Amino acid sequence: MTHYDVIVVGARCAGAPAAMLLARAGYRVLMVERAAFPRDTLSTLYIHQPGVAALARWGVLPEVVGTGAPALDNVRFTHGDIRLDGCSWAAEGQRAAYAPRRHLLDPILARAAVAAGVEFRENCPVSDLVFEDDRVVGVRLGAGGQGAVERAALVVGADGMRSTVAAKAGVPAVVEDPTLTCAYYSYWSGLEPGFRLFETPGHWVGTVPTNDGATLVAGYLPQDQFHSVRGDALNALLANVEKTAPELREEMAGGARLERVHGTGDQRNYFRQATGPGWVLIGDAGHHKDSITARGITDGFYQAQLLADCIGDGLHEPGRLAAALEAFAAQRLEALEPEYRATLKTARLAPPAHHLDLLRTIAGNAELTDRYFSTLSGVCPIDEFVTPELLDLMEETEMKGLTA
Repeated sequence: MTHYDVIVVGARCAGAPAAMLLARAGYRVLMVERAAFPRDTLSTLYIHQPGVAALARWGVLPEVVGTGAPALDNVRFTHGDIRLDGCSWAAEGQRAAYAPRRHLLDPILARAAVAAGVEFRENCPVSDLVFEDDRVVGVRLGAGGQGAVERAALVVGADGMRSTVAAKAGVPAVVEDPTLTCAYYSYWSGLEPGFRLFETPGHWVGTVPTNDGATLVAGYLPQDQFHSVRGDALNALLANVEKTAPELREEMAGGARLERVHGTGDQRNYFRQATGPGWVLIGDAGHHKDSITARGITDGFYQAQLLADCIGDGLHEPGRLAAALEAFAAQRLEALEPEYRATLKTARLAPPAHHLDLLRTIAGNAELTDRYFSTLSGVCPIDEFVTPELLDLMEETEMKGLTA
């Protein structure tokens, strides 16, 4: 007998919403998490407008806003003499982004899951999967591998880039690219408010306002510098800011650093096989890319909603469930691969000349600037950004440059 309908492994930005949505659909759901909340995790914090729309749809946005995280309804992007000021289009009426600290956001999502009827066990690692006839039918709990076995019709791996579910199921990558950047960040007080991005060849810096007047300052460098950077991360971060955004470095000198430096050189780029008999992967467990475009939380929300929508009321009909999981896999890849490729281009930290020409063309046009930021948020599909009108404008700008 199956004890649960679904077991979700991982209770953060993909697992908790998936558990919540499946419980709201009437399923009996167990959610297990190896950590104990509240607890921080490496994160850029930023939730793009489609992610904010999901929070609103789920009824969770008021509690997120209630943390005091400021509404981020303007983006400033600077590359040399090019400056873009604007904002993404709204997603389902939500124009602002938010960037709450993870020790605040993740418990909110977990509480929403529990309120929907999910059984939640913290400090509860999964040591293995349980198989019958090559099908996953449950999990073994406990770090030593001697814990209780819980069974379910479906096991959802939402346990991050180093997923135990993926490892134990022997899940291969179907798309994989080399790591491109290493990233380090900390939090400062006393900075100008606003979501700001700065780029020069080989360098990238971002500021993300979050709770309690703090601003996350993140710096990205090429992956081949990781071993030299990691030994002196603070000075590497400060030097990166000085090179990329000297005006920001002056602000930081007048403010105060609030925490130690956090960072990683392990920013893998992949899509793993999404599903197999009795299991499915969501969030970073199934798909991860460089954090330079801050897509992780928003993509986790998207996958949670997509999985619940695909399963619908068909969990206990094997044919329907198999078809639902295959549909999830296909739609996940179709939706997320274009932004994956765009992220890899950004993470190479070497924007081509034609991209800089594009930025110069749109810099003085508020409508095109907002359209550009809408591709970064995911509101405007990337393949819909370049229009005949934009190409004509770029040609006109180029001709003016030649005749100047």
